[in-house]
Amino acid sequence: MTVLAQEETTNFLLPNATLIVELLAFLLILWILRRYVWPPLRKAMDQRQATIRKQLEDAEEAARKLKAAEERYQSALSEARTEAAKIRDTARADADRLREELREQALAEVARIKQRADEQLASERDQVVRELRAEIGGLAVTLAERIIGESLDDDDARRATVDRFLTDLDAMADGADGDGAKGDGAKGDGAAKSVPEKSGTGGSG
Repeated sequence: MTVLAQEETTNFLLPNATLIVELLAFLLILWILRRYVWPPLRKAMDQRQATIRKQLEDAEEAARKLKAAEERYQSALSEARTEAAKIRDTARADADRLREELREQALAEVARIKQRADEQLASERDQVVRELRAEIGGLAVTLAERIIGESLDDDDARRATVDRFLTDLDAMADGADGDGAKGDGAKGDGAAKSVPEKSGTGGSG
């Protein structure tokens, strides 16, 4: 009897005070964890998840900004290259235009210098011709006076003599390429005509 009673009291399927106390303690621990431990832990986990989510969003935003910056950089680089090409073409065109303008100015300056030199030469030639005509005219008058034997005081006679002499000189200059003899004959005829005319004039005088 004693053994049966002892087996009945130790049956684990039947609840006893210890089991109830342990159950109550477990439930109390669960309530304490749920009440005081789980909320801060859940809050920390939520904050951590929010931080991770924010970091992911920031990383994605940074990636988008980096991609946009690269696109802007490529666009700016392309525009800079295009602008540089335009500037280079414009500079080349300006250089060509400036070179052409300088060449035209140089040609115009050369033409002006040549024209001025030609005018100066023509002026000097005319001056030399006038001086030579004056000297030759004086020599012609002197020679005519010596040939005729009298002074040519008459202006008309002196002018006529000088003109005939200069005409003979021009004829000689024109015929210098092969007609020199003919020019000399014309000069001799002119001189012969001049001497009898003046001689006749002197005789009649």
